[in-house]
Amino acid sequence: MRYLTAGESHGKGLAGIIDDYPSGVSIGIDFLNEELARRQKGFGRGKRMSIEKDAIEIISGVRKGKSIGSPISFIIQNKDWCSWKEIMDINPTRSNDKDLKNRLLNPRPGHADLPGFLKYRPDDIRDIIERSSARETAARVCIGGFAKIILKLMGINVFSYVSQIGKIILNKDAVLNDIILTEIERSEVRCPDKNTGKKMREEIIKAKKQGDSLGGKFKVIATGVPAGLGSYSQWDRRIDGRIACAFMSIPSVKAVEIGDGSNVSGKTGTKFHDEIHYKSGTGFYRKTNRAGGVEGGITNGESIVIGAWMKPIPTTAIGLHTVNIRTKKSDKSLKERSDICAVPSASIVGEAVLSIEILNFIQEKFGRDNMEEILENFNCYKKYLEKV
Repeated sequence: MRYLTAGESHGKGLAGIIDDYPSGVSIGIDFLNEELARRQKGFGRGKRMSIEKDAIEIISGVRKGKSIGSPISFIIQNKDWCSWKEIMDINPTRSNDKDLKNRLLNPRPGHADLPGFLKYRPDDIRDIIERSSARETAARVCIGGFAKIILKLMGINVFSYVSQIGKIILNKDAVLNDIILTEIERSEVRCPDKNTGKKMREEIIKAKKQGDSLGGKFKVIATGVPAGLGSYSQWDRRIDGRIACAFMSIPSVKAVEIGDGSNVSGKTGTKFHDEIHYKSGTGFYRKTNRAGGVEGGITNGESIVIGAWMKPIPTTAIGLHTVNIRTKKSDKSLKERSDICAVPSASIVGEAVLSIEILNFIQEKFGRDNMEEILENFNCYKKYLEKV
């Protein structure tokens, strides 16, 4: 399943195209819109979230509620566009004094502002920040929603939670069940522990008062993933490599782990690796999952567990030292409207990119054209795994 996204943060909207999406899939618009709404939640988000009420408009690839096998295209309108028409006008206009005054010339450290300016040579950095903005992830969450619809038909579910914001850390991994998942969705910071979540909220309030921003860590878990997805035959067919790439493409993510990856170097082989057991009727299984569901570039039948660390958002109220790109004089970085902390919403983006990658490998193994055919092949393979 290939996809492309387009659109600027304050332009008319975002667009997406999905190719190789199988036919015969019932598409729930309400589910896709709920996924978009989940991305907009989270304590620490900026004023933009109170303006936008993201909703998908499908343009092609769906007829009478079902996918038809041709490319799916969609649009998510930017409601804030009405306030930015003059600045983001796509038609050629003559520059005036107001345009010159509004030019952004003080790049933010940690953002794409300066490297993007050096690469694309615009008049100011507005052209850079519009596309490099995390607003683009709304389109990816929508595409991830399309992937989730198929995964659910195969008994594969993808969840996420926040394990760190600033200096506040959840002491132990969450054991997911219906009660915990409900608590995560209710939490303003998507933390499964109420007391820790309260401290995270206080940490965000503190950062806001100081004119600063916060990063953190989130975890994404996929359950029901069968063994055998991915391959060690070539580097770019290893599922862990593709998953890591997908997570690193999320804005502000600076590190990714699979399973207990961040602790791997501090343990001996006998203390780290997941010993193999067998039970008739169940097949091979592990009592631990430090590998995070992947061995040798292939899923091993355990849950896929991904951890991602997110840096603090580059836009801060007090600004950082920078240099004016025209005058070369010292300046403060621009103070574009932004979030204080976006770790909770990033976890939803994490769900999306993991869902997309799992679906890609499922289609590689079980077919890509029609949902009925994919399910037939998938169910046949499951029976094989039960007997082997």
